[in-house]
Amino acid sequence: MSNRDREPIERITALNAPNPQGPYSHAVKAGGFVYVSGQAALDPATSKPINGSVAEETRRTLENIKAVLAASGASFADVVKCSVFLADIRDFAAMNAVYAEYFGESKPARTTVEATLPATGLKVEIDCVAFVGE
Repeated sequence: MSNRDREPIERITALNAPNPQGPYSHAVKAGGFVYVSGQAALDPATSKPINGSVAEETRRTLENIKAVLAASGASFADVVKCSVFLADIRDFAAMNAVYAEYFGESKPARTTVEATLPATGLKVEIDCVAFVGE
């Protein structure tokens, strides 16, 4: 199969999300899936970190993901997989409570791990994959 026979790859830029902090797209749509880059608690207007409790940071992170999903023609109901990165795994319960508010009965597959996050002092980062069809 040549590249011409494949579905085009679309790079997504969401106007209501913080600017990417490196050489990557907010999301990439390919083969019926939307791959959302890791999002964190960054102010969408300034792209500056919003340091707060893990619950506050999770809420801002998920609002940023919501904006990227919307720009991709998707919603939380379309998400099939999430990866959650916590600076301190002891914050799991607080993150999980906010996460549950956003996903409700749409429970995607998920991995949650403790990770060293960038030196901005942020406590949580989340990426996801959504299915939007062929």
